[in-house]
Amino acid sequence: MGIHVIKMPDIGEGIAEVELVAWHVKIGDLVAEDQPLADVMTDKATVEIPAPVVGRVVALGGDVGQVMAVGGELIRLEVEGEGNLKPGADAPPAKAAAAPAAAQPAASASAPQAAPAPKAAAEVAAPAKPSAAPAKPARQAPAAVARQPGDKPLASPAVRKRAWDLGIELRYVHGSGPAGRILHEDLDAYLQGQGGGAQARGGVAYAERNDEENVPVIGLRRKIAQKMAESKRRIPHFSYVEEIDVTELEELRASLNQKWGATRGKLTLLPLLARAMVVALRDFPQINARYDDEGGVVTRYGAIHIGIATQSDGGLMVPVMRHAEARDLWSMAAEIVRLAEAVRTGSASRDELSGSTITITSLGPLGGIVTTPVINHPEVGIVGVNRIVERPAIRNGAVVARKLMNLSSSFDHRVVDGMDAARFIQAVRALLEQPALLFVE
Repeated sequence: MGIHVIKMPDIGEGIAEVELVAWHVKIGDLVAEDQPLADVMTDKATVEIPAPVVGRVVALGGDVGQVMAVGGELIRLEVEGEGNLKPGADAPPAKAAAAPAAAQPAASASAPQAAPAPKAAAEVAAPAKPSAAPAKPARQAPAAVARQPGDKPLASPAVRKRAWDLGIELRYVHGSGPAGRILHEDLDAYLQGQGGGAQARGGVAYAERNDEENVPVIGLRRKIAQKMAESKRRIPHFSYVEEIDVTELEELRASLNQKWGATRGKLTLLPLLARAMVVALRDFPQINARYDDEGGVVTRYGAIHIGIATQSDGGLMVPVMRHAEARDLWSMAAEIVRLAEAVRTGSASRDELSGSTITITSLGPLGGIVTTPVINHPEVGIVGVNRIVERPAIRNGAVVARKLMNLSSSFDHRVVDGMDAARFIQAVRALLEQPALLFVE
């Protein structure tokens, strides 16, 4: 048997270091060729590192959240034959070598760890010396177990009912039954560990909670945090909010979807807003721009590359719809859907996540009344969509129901004056309130 060392590969594009965001294996696992070993992240794209050989994991080169240099040691595998580690070379890191033994106490109170070492297994299997009256050991209250979001704890209906009555969230309870099933004894142990708060009050569903969870800010969440902090630190934002009557726009959208939806695809509000921005930006080129504040240069673009802020399971990402000025409504709609799917499935490329000149952000039905969106640095403007609500409005002296929506937008006050920002949004408003103008050249 030999040791095969897998080093952090050169992902290209001049990247010298990456962040380790996930391990797909642990010490002791047998891995097949091309099996995913780990995920690493560059600026925004996540890259999966596969195994080039078959072997057993004997050491991991870093912890999740650690920044690793390209060419550094990622993982060590025990393989048939000599491997690529020369005899006499340095041994696996002490931390990795000690991991299986150190993991044993935690294995009974959390997710399964690597298999115990042979010696430890033998000690467990060896019968203890008989005693005259073996005392039943007291049941220890296991530590609270924080499962991953979406993981459903295993428990019988009776256990679930009792947990509900006691005010206990099952995802924090360690299960000692088969496959981690939560038993009544586990509820008792949890209550004992929490001081019996719920039982002391007669079993009401208002149990005290004293658990804490430390969530490391890593991967995409770290990138988002750094990006937002950089934008707020470097850009003096100012926001402008305008109410827009989208009654006619929604009627047009409904008509277009009824006629063409089955063959061309359904239209949402976003492609219509993007079209309005394309037309309005012809008169406001200073807003379709990027500002290099270190070089003191504003670059105005003829091409309109619109970033579409998109929520994924990992966090907010901004894929780019390129050359919006050359697209019709259905081309925009199809591209928005394609980009959103790429983000949510983790298949968006680096090019698809960079190069925007202005951004649209929308929370859809959750859009609230007013928001203050953060500019996507180094752009100088972002347009935020709030939800559409039907409210009474005065039209020609009569009270009528109208569909109203706010646009909440932010601009870089260093290069965009308040008057220009207001005029730009007013131009967008005029186009959306009279949607026929969207198609007049």
